[in-house]
Amino acid sequence: MSISLSEITSATFIQMLEALSGILEKAKSYVEARRVDEAVLLETRLIPDMFSFSRQVQLACDFARRPAALLAGVEFPDYPNDEKTLSDLQARIAKTVKFIRSLEAGMINQATGRRISFSARRIDRVMRGADYLMRSAIPNFYFHVVTAYDILRQCGVEIGKSDFVTMAIYEKFDLSEKTRAER
Repeated sequence: MSISLSEITSATFIQMLEALSGILEKAKSYVEARRVDEAVLLETRLIPDMFSFSRQVQLACDFARRPAALLAGVEFPDYPNDEKTLSDLQARIAKTVKFIRSLEAGMINQATGRRISFSARRIDRVMRGADYLMRSAIPNFYFHVVTAYDILRQCGVEIGKSDFVTMAIYEKFDLSEKTRAER
């Protein structure tokens, strides 16, 4: 079985962004229940030289939106980094998911061997589309999603692995005898 570049792009970015949005929902409940200042939560960092929670979410969205656009050969919408609430961050995630869903699979699939130009650490780089996605875009994306998750865990938000690896994915793709019979 082969898998297309568009399937990897959409499945990876959309699944994890939706999981991140769910995690933010739990963070909102935590803020309300514990009467925590939401602004403090948004500015929390794991260590001083790392980006804040809100910046981690912004970057996760950026590392989904920009690579998807580069692979599809279209301009990516540039979102200002002005989110001030958890709801604002969820809106950014929703815009990012909507944008990725709007891209045509064929356009992304044509990038498999195409040269993709991008900048990383202020250095211009060129990679084949598949290599760019698998070796640069996805690792960067996951780094920021995981760091956002870790910050919330550190703050005491009650989230766990099942929030990160959404259980719905198993229900959707599980082909075991038991789940096929239940459908």
